[in-house]
Amino acid sequence: MFTAHVVITVVAAVWVGFSGFSLLRRADFVAKPLIEYGVPQSWWLWLGAAKAAGAIGLLAGLAVPAIGVAAGIGLVLYFAGAVVTVLRARSYRTVVFPLLYLAPVIAALAVGAAA
Repeated sequence: MFTAHVVITVVAAVWVGFSGFSLLRRADFVAKPLIEYGVPQSWWLWLGAAKAAGAIGLLAGLAVPAIGVAAGIGLVLYFAGAVVTVLRARSYRTVVFPLLYLAPVIAALAVGAAA
């Protein structure tokens, strides 16, 4: 079970880290939807930093579990907020994207709790 926890956590961290990096560099595939959703550009740096910190926290949680749990909870709240933002923008066709980032974080928390 420990191996599964490590693999799922690393995959989740890389996935979320990629998302944070993409936002910080303002990649078109991230920036255009954020504009469509009405997210102010002044928030983008902080949102990208939050994703990056969450990804680092997940990895740090492999050594200090409390950090990983805190990072995981923070990321769950972050991506739940992203789902709400997408739904408020009535962009129902794109609501799957924050869920794709939310799922591995929840899996990492669940497997970590079971390990």
